[in-house]
Amino acid sequence: MKTINLIGGGRVGQTLGRLLAQDGQVIVQDLLTRTQASAELALAFIGSGRAAQHVSDMRPADLWLVAVPDAQIAPVAAALAACDGLPPATVFHASGALSADLLKPLQDKGWRVASAHCLLSFASPALALQQFAGTPCALEGDAQTLAELRTLFTRLGAQCFDVRTQDKMLYHAGAIFATNFLPVLQDLAEQLWQHSGMPQPMVQHLRASLLQNAVDNITRLGPQAALTGPAARGDTALVAAQGQAVQQWNASAGQAYQALSALARQLAQRKPFVS
Repeated sequence: MKTINLIGGGRVGQTLGRLLAQDGQVIVQDLLTRTQASAELALAFIGSGRAAQHVSDMRPADLWLVAVPDAQIAPVAAALAACDGLPPATVFHASGALSADLLKPLQDKGWRVASAHCLLSFASPALALQQFAGTPCALEGDAQTLAELRTLFTRLGAQCFDVRTQDKMLYHAGAIFATNFLPVLQDLAEQLWQHSGMPQPMVQHLRASLLQNAVDNITRLGPQAALTGPAARGDTALVAAQGQAVQQWNASAGQAYQALSALARQLAQRKPFVS
């Protein structure tokens, strides 16, 4: 049975660690996090493994998952490469925007390198576990490693596809637009409603009903057919006047309104896709 070491015990590391532990074909062996407390928390959720104090304390493993913030991937790769007692293995990081090139110090020492990004909002490990089945997983790296990871992640319940190294930034930007900006837009909407005098219970009701209706329409009809509003209708005068009003209220929000209205108009005018 293969072994895996985890570097990073945040929400992604905990979720994938638990899935791997439940898989039954991979043994979660060593876990390295920034603090002992975070390691204990992560291991309690994962259900197996041993906390390591330093990279040099970690035992050899068949697989290594680097689930740390993007800025820490290169330093982790350098630290691993400096451990002469570790034999080459398969190592992959979980960044959506950055490529496996960050793991080059290990690749130069004979390690097989890749990246695997699960397109899921890891708001909490417990929720992510419930939502993981069917999650798209973008794989990037050398062909042999991708074949190995495709088998592994498919077994965990993901739907794998390959993404080119040069496209990773744009691929991840799509995820940002789809998920990370939605709370920002909702917050702006609620601020505008509250500023306009809408009662708070009504604001909270709209948070659920209006969002759910919009999601349902996009799911059933697609983004173009679900689009409504002045920009979609081509009412440029109203868009300009409303944009100015928002700009006076909040300059950044006004700029966002104008940019999104322009994109909405382009979407409305685009020829429908015919399969």
